[in-house]
Amino acid sequence: MAFMIYTFHSSRLKAGAERFLRRELDGTDFYAEISLSDEGARAQVFERESGERYALFDVKSAGGEFLADIRNRVQGIIDEIRAECFEEEDLRARYVAFLKDEFGVSADFPWAKEERYSDAAVFRCPSGKWFALIMHISLKNLGFESDEGVFVVNLKADSEKIEEITDKKSVFPAYHMNKKHWITVLLSSPTAFDTLCALTRRSFSLVSKKKKLPALTERTAKEVL
Repeated sequence: MAFMIYTFHSSRLKAGAERFLRRELDGTDFYAEISLSDEGARAQVFERESGERYALFDVKSAGGEFLADIRNRVQGIIDEIRAECFEEEDLRARYVAFLKDEFGVSADFPWAKEERYSDAAVFRCPSGKWFALIMHISLKNLGFESDEGVFVVNLKADSEKIEEITDKKSVFPAYHMNKKHWITVLLSSPTAFDTLCALTRRSFSLVSKKKKLPALTERTAKEVL
């Protein structure tokens, strides 16, 4: 069954909030049914008298003045519901505290003088190599239609497992880094904190790992000696 999906990337559903709502679209012959979850809302529109679903509402490519008006009305209701039923969650602050407690590291800001990346925070292993990079980017950079800004962290991952762990809901192929070795994780409500911590520990381990020295052959031994 088709829905229009509204994802809230920095909010979580309040405890005790209703999970299914019906709202009349005033001035029209339609109403909206809206289901809520921690990730956001799903909406469908129905004709009041017949109860039939207004299928065009779910078709993103569909247009027209009447449909645009219906979508604007539903968006207004969604905005009200977000304000009433969801609470902001500062996952970023919780994550930065985890990095300090777990690894004893604080951020440095190598691009502080560049406006676009001035708030990009790097967390480094004892070797000086970074294992976590927090940035503020647009959701469009991750393939969403929304221009909403969101904090993310880039982490190193096992290259053979990247395809498996990138669900494109909270974990994505790396933004602005080598996608064969790095991933981007949302620092917002779709991301489970325990998963985020586990991915970070693995990143630290991979970056900290010392490269094995090649075996000392007879030829190289002679060159060394």
